[in-house]
Amino acid sequence: MSKSHSVGSQGVTLGRSRSLPLKTLQNMGPLIALFLMIFAFQITTGSFVSIGNFKSILEAAAVPAILAVGISFVILLGAIDLSVQGIIAAASMTLSLLVANGINGNNFGLGGICIAILVGVAFGALNGVLHVVGKTPSLIVTLGTWFIGLGVAAVLFPDRVPTIHEPLVLGLTSVHIAGLSLNVFIALGVIAAAHAVLKYTRVGRMIYAIGGDEGIVVASGIPVKRYKFIAFVISGGIAALAGILLSGQLGNGNADIGAGQLFPAISAAVVGGTLLSGGRGGALQSALGALILEVLGNGLIQIGAGPYSRNIFSGAVILVAVSLTSYHLRRKLRVVK
Repeated sequence: MSKSHSVGSQGVTLGRSRSLPLKTLQNMGPLIALFLMIFAFQITTGSFVSIGNFKSILEAAAVPAILAVGISFVILLGAIDLSVQGIIAAASMTLSLLVANGINGNNFGLGGICIAILVGVAFGALNGVLHVVGKTPSLIVTLGTWFIGLGVAAVLFPDRVPTIHEPLVLGLTSVHIAGLSLNVFIALGVIAAAHAVLKYTRVGRMIYAIGGDEGIVVASGIPVKRYKFIAFVISGGIAALAGILLSGQLGNGNADIGAGQLFPAISAAVVGGTLLSGGRGGALQSALGALILEVLGNGLIQIGAGPYSRNIFSGAVILVAVSLTSYHLRRKLRVVK
């Protein structure tokens, strides 16, 4: 008996010791990858590491990081939110027609900005209701609201592009502090706030718990639907904020302004270590993923890689990230070899 117990204990110890390197790689892998890429691009180009280039990367990563953080609230549930591009479009058009613009006499200023964010919140609430009350898969629900958002933006679009004259919106890009636009500081604020919510509030703890094992949470009598609804609302509101920032960069409202924003946001979350199966990751990880993708894109441009080559490298990075972060969940997820 004592011998078998000893062997069993040794097996447990070996199992744990073998899992430690993989767990460490999953937790620190994205950060290690970021530094390795910076080092490799510096060796290759000789000019990658510079204050000017790092500022350019931060500027480019600001909106993708915000989107990745917002969508992480839903991904942590084990769900998905595909409505991002539709929300961005609807928020952009709402904003451009309510603040000072070149189409009509509206000049609601900060009120117009708040209404644009509320548009995103409304879409998020619609997603939440249809998902948790209607019991419709999040993939289907948010795919539908994606196209509804695009339709709303197209209906609102006037005969000519509405140029934004509102200083509060244009200043997000034009006003700089320490050489960085306000967009970067807003992104940092969103990341910090989202991290605080996920780590230090009941809402965040419940989102992690639901993504980890929803059945146990339901059996505990916790109102799962409420927290799922809140996650979709947060995702919608943050997507609308991203739409406002993009409108400020462009200087007008555009129904196509969100094109190409969805999958980079999901990719950033995955690359940073936020699992698509839910329950693991968070705001910091997803923001780090956005930074990694921007560093990769910037470096590939500097070494002269073409657009197709950049797509190949980016796709390879995403595949490696997904493989490393979800390998230990293959049995749980019943992934086929």
